[in-house]
Amino acid sequence: MKKLYTAVVTATGGRRGQVKSDDGVIDMKLSLPEGLGGQGGNTNPEQLFAAGYAACFQSALLVVAGKHHERLDPASTVAAHVDLNQKEDGGYALSVKLSVELKGVDKEKARQMVDEAHQICPYSIGTRGNVEVELEVV
Repeated sequence: MKKLYTAVVTATGGRRGQVKSDDGVIDMKLSLPEGLGGQGGNTNPEQLFAAGYAACFQSALLVVAGKHHERLDPASTVAAHVDLNQKEDGGYALSVKLSVELKGVDKEKARQMVDEAHQICPYSIGTRGNVEVELEVV
């Protein structure tokens, strides 16, 4: 495997702390979401994961579209819904729903492209077998 890029982000203080990238582009406070008893107002690990997954999946869709000689409408979207779940044993797990809207692409073709993108997206590959991922074509 050939390494293409390494992102370095350091967290301090956990869910009530801060994350900062080595290049300073990310420098954000974290807080518990209101739904978990926090005050909100800052980002949280689930939002950051959702942002990364949505952007990565959108890029995978662009690769797939190119292979199909399709041009995606710039208004096409991927919304990543990341849930933090508590398991019966008291542990925690994530689950994801990717809601994909490919404007101007019929539903059957969109479903095929989404399934293909799921096979090549690094986030999808990394979560496979570990995180429940639902694909929705809207």
